[in-house]
Amino acid sequence: MSLLNETVDRRTTLLDLIGNTPLLRLARIAPDLPPDVAVYAKAEWYNPGGSVKDRPALFMIRDGERSGRLRHGMHIIDATSGNTGIAYATIGAALGYNVVLALPGNASPERKRILRSLGAELILTDPMEGTDGAIREVRARVAADPARYFYPDQYSNPANVQAHFETTGPEIWAQTHEQVTHFVAALGTSGTFVGVGHALRRRNSAVRLIAVQPDSPYHALEGVKHMESVSLVPAIYEPDLADQTLAISSEEAFAMARHLTRAEGLMVGISAAANVAAALHVARRLTSGVVVTVLCDSAAKYLSDRFWDEGVVTEGEGI
Repeated sequence: MSLLNETVDRRTTLLDLIGNTPLLRLARIAPDLPPDVAVYAKAEWYNPGGSVKDRPALFMIRDGERSGRLRHGMHIIDATSGNTGIAYATIGAALGYNVVLALPGNASPERKRILRSLGAELILTDPMEGTDGAIREVRARVAADPARYFYPDQYSNPANVQAHFETTGPEIWAQTHEQVTHFVAALGTSGTFVGVGHALRRRNSAVRLIAVQPDSPYHALEGVKHMESVSLVPAIYEPDLADQTLAISSEEAFAMARHLTRAEGLMVGISAAANVAAALHVARRLTSGVVVTVLCDSAAKYLSDRFWDEGVVTEGEGI
């Protein structure tokens, strides 16, 4: 037997790399915080598909297989703003499934290129209709040929929530040594917020849950929903779960994304930056506590966005 075969566990696959992401202390982003207040964030780009969405995508696909609704030869189809689509395409390639994705036509060039490179078929929908338009397109295709498609429906599938209830939430609890006091997360499908929220509340009913939304229906926080204005509210969303909802503007998220690169060396996506901005709003009202949020993905899929060229932020910009 070769040395390689002796030292490498050949049972490890790409799917085994999903989850167990690092929890990072954001020590320099806000040096004015009280000494007994700490802000942490889950580095979800460590997942093989590059985002937090690998977790629910895997759970929904495995649930489809167990139930018999997904069989080889069928196409996985769903609506996406990008990250869940990349997760489907990554996992689909690893498991041998074809993937069809509807996403708004204004999705970043990087996302489209990644998806096509992974072999996904793209259906580009009207940017003015956002993900709602993509959802309607998928539903029409599935209705026309139901035997061809497995439609996980990330906005309605309980396995989306279950992924975070079983993995992300317990990881945060363990990584903070059971000290987390506040959890902050943006609402897209709401799976992360609802799943982690229930997982933490089961362990400590006093944990505060803070939801993050754009400050208006017209925003640039890709993948995040302004729940009061969308026509298709995710079925898995629980509006009464949050103790508080914070509104973050696109401009504040852009500024925070730029600031994180200089203050922490972290290049993150727009929704991740919005999460950090909201987490700091929460942290600044505390005298003690452990605030945890989610860095949904890295900046790799957003580098063509013009806000990166708007100059170097001054100290304190966007926080």
